Amino acid sequence: MTKQALITGITGQDGSYLAELLLSKGYKVFGLRRRTSMPIMENIDHIKNEIEFIDGDLLDQGSLINAVRISNPDEVYNLAAQSFVATSWIQPVATGQATGIGVTNMLEAVRLVKPEARFYQASSSEMFGKVVETPQKETTPFYPRSPYGVAKVYGHWITVNYRESYNMYACSGILFNHESPRRGIEFVTRKVSDAVARIKLGLQNELRMGNLDAKRDWGFAGDYVKAMWLMLQQDKADDYVISTGETHTIEELVEVAFSHVGLNWRDYVVVDQKFVRPAEVDLLLGNCTKANEKLGWELEVGFEELVKMMVDSDLERLSK
Repeated sequence: MTKQALITGITGQDGSYLAELLLSKGYKVFGLRRRTSMPIMENIDHIKNEIEFIDGDLLDQGSLINAVRISNPDEVYNLAAQSFVATSWIQPVATGQATGIGVTNMLEAVRLVKPEARFYQASSSEMFGKVVETPQKETTPFYPRSPYGVAKVYGHWITVNYRESYNMYACSGILFNHESPRRGIEFVTRKVSDAVARIKLGLQNELRMGNLDAKRDWGFAGDYVKAMWLMLQQDKADDYVISTGETHTIEELVEVAFSHVGLNWRDYVVVDQKFVRPAEVDLLLGNCTKANEKLGWELEVGFEELVKMMVDSDLERLSK
């Protein structure tokens, strides 16, 4: 019998890779789509005819109940959120509603309509924030350093609460930074790859950056969505850190990207205080041993390969 899955945030980076994965496994895929004046379908344009879209919004409980009824899902993947840390400082209330309360709305819709469905919540390494131990694992205490991180902590714990209170199969993937050519242009990795391509093609003269010393654990989004799927195939719901176990500075990211096109980054990068966060997260490094051992999950794309993939994709796009 064909499995059915409902994905919120299906037009985003993770949603598009996850939809591809599930379709390749024979799933019937439903995508929750929030109405916008201009539909953003770039990431899923190549598979949009294979997806059944349902209009809805994480802040509209009735629309979520309707979406669960229509899709009758075996699996629900809640990936939708206000997901940009910088914007969360400008729109803290909206971030709290979508990224925090929205999780409760989705869980409640599943509980009311299809409580036996398996639920995945997209948690984030930003929950660790000002880290109290390195590397960070599932039991590391949270210390978020942004409204986004705080909202993600709420979403994480409400998922745990529904699992323990209602005996629902609800789990969270604590994903460290994961990137791809489908990453939004406002994120630092894509900001760098796009700028490098523009500078190489003579369309831009400089790249203005914030803190070059900040360290992140960067992986490939296509690898990470496999971990999401694996979490919902286990006998028992649980939470998992998904990471590479390696850390790289923003400066390393910039250096790999520029050198890939034969340029010296120091000739083009300007540090601008405007891009430094009010409260910086200096070091994120995940311990994914549990996911490796219990899920059998493994990385396929390394850091340098990922950065070069993104630069090549932006070069190709801009050359057209």
